[in-house]
Parts: sequence; C-alpha cells; structure tokens
Amino acid sequence: MRIKLLGLLLCSAIYTSAQTQLPIEPVFQQTYQKETRSTTGKPGKNYWQNSSKYDIQVNFNPVSRLLKGKVQVVYTNNSPDTLKEIWFKLYPNLYKKGTPRKAKFSESDLGEGVAIEKMAANGKTITGFKIDGTNMTVNVPAVLPGKTISFAIEYNYTLNKGSHMRTGQVDEGSHFVAYFFPRIAVYDDVDGWNKFPYTGAEEFYNDFDQFNAAITVPGGYGVWATGDLKNPNEVFQKDIVSRMLSAEKNDAVIDVITDKDLADKKVTQSNAYNTFKFEAKNVTDFVFALSDHYLWKSSSLVVDPKTKRRTRVDAVFNPKHKDYYEVIDFARKTVESMSYTFPKWPFPYNHETIFDGLDQMEYPMMVNDNPVDNRADAITLTDHEIFHTMFPFYMGINETKYGWMDEGWATIGEWLISPMIDPTIVDEYGVQPTASTSGSKDDTPIMTLTPDLKGSGTFTNSYPKPGLAYLFVKDYLGDELFIKALHTYIRNWNGKHPMPYDFFNSINEGSGKNLNWFWKAWFFEDGVTDMAIKSVDKTSDGYSVTVENKSVKPLPIDLTLTYADGSTEKHHSTIGVWENGDKQVKVEIKTTKKLNRVVMGSAHVPDKVKSDNSFSVN
Repeated sequence: MRIKLLGLLLCSAIYTSAQTQLPIEPVFQQTYQKETRSTTGKPGKNYWQNSSKYDIQVNFNPVSRLLKGKVQVVYTNNSPDTLKEIWFKLYPNLYKKGTPRKAKFSESDLGEGVAIEKMAANGKTITGFKIDGTNMTVNVPAVLPGKTISFAIEYNYTLNKGSHMRTGQVDEGSHFVAYFFPRIAVYDDVDGWNKFPYTGAEEFYNDFDQFNAAITVPGGYGVWATGDLKNPNEVFQKDIVSRMLSAEKNDAVIDVITDKDLADKKVTQSNAYNTFKFEAKNVTDFVFALSDHYLWKSSSLVVDPKTKRRTRVDAVFNPKHKDYYEVIDFARKTVESMSYTFPKWPFPYNHETIFDGLDQMEYPMMVNDNPVDNRADAITLTDHEIFHTMFPFYMGINETKYGWMDEGWATIGEWLISPMIDPTIVDEYGVQPTASTSGSKDDTPIMTLTPDLKGSGTFTNSYPKPGLAYLFVKDYLGDELFIKALHTYIRNWNGKHPMPYDFFNSINEGSGKNLNWFWKAWFFEDGVTDMAIKSVDKTSDGYSVTVENKSVKPLPIDLTLTYADGSTEKHHSTIGVWENGDKQVKVEIKTTKKLNRVVMGSAHVPDKVKSDNSFSVN
C-alpha cells in the first residue's frame, strides 16, 4: 500500500557475528533450537508451513452489494503440533458495528458484518465457533500433525459502499472486492496462530494456498481477478476473448474493451448472469473486481528470457479518468524493469491487472489504484503497488507485524523504477518526513512491531526508513553484489514465511559481508538522522572535509564542491566510512584548484538540521 501524504523486548543475541550481535527475542532464538530456521538465513531442516485448498462459489449483486458465498476448504497441518481449534480471519467484519478499528469510518457505512449461515467440519455440523471482530475461532476434533481437516461454510455479507478501505464499491457500476471469504489464519513456527485482529491499519499475513473460484454476476459485468480465467469463451464475447488472447502473445498495447464495445453492449455473453471461473496456485490471497463500463487495455512481455514465459499486463479503468490511459505503459515498464533490472527476477505471475479503484493497494496479480492528478504521481503509484508482487506476495511476509519487510521494498522499488520510466522524476517519497521526525517521540526503531507504531512512525518506520536502509546497503555493496545478496534472500524464502532475522542473515550470507553493524544501527536503534560539516582544512594535495555523524545511523556523504574558478564537483562516500563506529570522518579531496565552498546533502539522505551542512572556505 502507498500512504498519501514499542512493544519489542530484546532479550538475547543472535550469534552470527564475532563483532556486532543483533538483539533477538527468545521466540526467534527458539526457532534455531528447533531448527525450523537457521543463522545462515536459510530455512532450517525442520521448517514447515501449513496450507489450504479453497473452492469458492460467490454470487454478487452489484446493486444491493450483497455477497453470498460457499467455501469448501481443505486445511493441511504440516506443523508438529496437534491443533484443537482453528483460527479464521473474517476481514469484512472491519465494517461490522462494534468491531475495534483504527480506521475512521462513517457510521452509515457500518453493518452487521459476516453472517455464517452454515458450517461443517469433516462433514459434521459445527456450532462451536466464536466470532470476535475480525477473528473467528472454531473448536474442532484434534487435527494431528500431517493430517487434514475440511470445512464447508455458507455465509453472506454486504460490501461497503462508502469508507473505502482497500475494498468496496467504486462507483455505481464498479466494485473492488477483497478479503471476501472466511480464510484460515496463519499458524507458524514463531507465534503459532496469527491472532492479531485486522484494524484497518496494519496489513496482512496469509499462507500460500490454492484457489478455485466461481464468481457469478449479472450480465454486462466483466470480472477481473487473481489467477487465470479458465472459461473466457463462456463469459466474454468472441472478439473480447480474441483480443485478450492476442495481448497475451504481443508486445503491443491492445484495446480489449473499447468505447464502442461498451456502447454496443458487446462485452460479455448475453446471459442474465455469467459465472467467471478462476484458478490460482500457490498465492497468498484471492480478490476480484467487476465493472459494466470500464475500458480494458492489455499487453504482454517476455519476463523470463530462458523459458520465454510472458506476463500479460492489464489496465482496466473508467474512460473519464484520462491519467489512466498511460497506466498500461507504466505497468508494462514496471514489470519489465522488475524482471531485468531491479530486483532482476522474472515476474512470477501470468498477469498483473491495474484496476481503477479508490485506494492505493496491492493484491496478488491485482492492484486497486485511484486516479491521480499528474503523470509523475501515476508512475510512482503504479510501480510502487506492482513492486509488492515480490514483497509480500512472492515472499510470504508477515505484514501485520513487520510492515517494513514489504513497504520498504516497494518504496526503494518506486525510487529506482520511476526514473527508468521517466528520467525527469526524482522520487523523494518520505525522505523529508524521515529527517524532520527523527528523534521525536514517535520515532521508534524499525523493529518496533507495526501494531505498536504511533503518529509519524506509522509511515516512516514502514516506508522510507527501511527503504533508505536498503538503498544505502545497495550503494555500499554495489549493484552486482547487492543483487546477488537479494537473490539469496529470494531463493531462500520465496513461497515461505521469512522473518526479520531471515532477511538480515540471508543478505549477510549472500553478500559475504557481515552487515550486523548496519542492521543494528538502522533497525534496532532510534535517534536523529543528522550530519554536519565540522571543518575544511587544506592538505598537501587538496582538502580534508571533516564530517560529523550526530546519530547512530550510518548515512552516505554527498558533497558538492564549488571552486574559485566557478566549476563544481560531486563527491560521494558510502555508509562504509562509518563501519568502524567513528563519529567523525575525514573526506579527502584531491585537487590543485582553490576550493571556495562545500555543501553536503542529496535527495535520499535524511538530514534533520541542514543549517550546518555548508562550509565556506577562507
């Protein structure tokens, strides 16, 4: 998600460094003892995770917004524990009257929440379930390690019309429907059940599951969703299917649904109702969107040169929103940049759909993006949300506890990819707020659990602070070694559930460098981000600029040197100058020219006090 502009007990240490040790909670230390995780960054020999297979049938009425669903789910307990209760997430209950929430909703948008009409486990009716806000617990016969349990649930709820929070009605003929089914919560080797309620603030943590979904809507409505559409000929008219299939094989942008198609009512099959069938494997969520008046532009590109695998990219939007006509280009270039430049990993899914909605939120293979006022905002929003494909979806991150593990990556992805799309863009999203709020009461360590963040920290700790940390490590290691280290992390944990130390250790191992000195300062400690030029002294072969770091966080040093002849020069030092823990460093400038002035600073270095960042040389 892109935001519009301490509850952490550190009790022992992780012994991966003879120099700097990272503080670690006992619960993580226990994962090494149980060998579910390892200090090398790889999953341990006893690593496990649970999974489900969902068969979902939904009837959605876009006028009344009533969603009636049937869910068949088979849950596999791969853990070493016997489960006597199963926790479910009822995310639509965020809109239920009386549910605790951090989001602010209009009272008129609140309703009765999810009604469970019937529930059975292994074929037997279940009445022993309890709903508490967005959590539901179900007492079940013991599920032994390695065994499965099946549920059959019939339910209904009314989709929100207003107070759009990642889901809801977009306009009179368009809806984005997310978190619409009872889903089994994550049970992992760190916390057991994920018991955190959904409050509208923190985001999600889901298992990698398989989905077969049949979505029935009135005729005239197209449906787009996570997963592959299995019956296009049954729901779309022949020309629409032909264009979609053509887009899957061509680099050119193809107008799949045009203004004329809409005017002639030649989009969907002329039935009273159409059922769109989708299949998605090994994904963390499933969402769908529908509209009776949206255009559809589509294109595709080779994302894996070895296999020649292609990804189809879609923009589905209201023709009134002129900024959206270019979104297909921004989306396509983002997928291309991700596959070939950063993170230089083949885009993992068959398609990516950017849907014109009322939020700025990501889902597997789908994005719900509101229209924006200018081209630069459209670019940065589009690439930020698509970048989430890797983090959290491909990597299975626990966003509820560690929002920085995905939002920080989407932020650096935005910073790096936006100029690839438009070289005039200098994206400084969140850098100045990081500087100005550093050292304040809400500025806590990045490792602070996301539900415990307050005020400005709810933004800076999740987005720019970790994004800057990743950017500084990239600068320090160099592009080639950084990509090698990042790929080590991705290979270790794609399709699994990495935790913070899995990330730190994977990057250390992949780079061959012990970065604990940096991780500790940036992720476990707080304080201002501030540097100052203390002096500029003449030397035998030029000048020596003394820079003081007033914080514990290593920062790059960017100097602009102005000489007496009017010429200027840039000088850059990576975070490596602070590796030994010095509070002051001398930057040596070799020159035969007379130096008049030195100014320190750059777009991606958060410096709270800028008045001491310039120095005039006598």
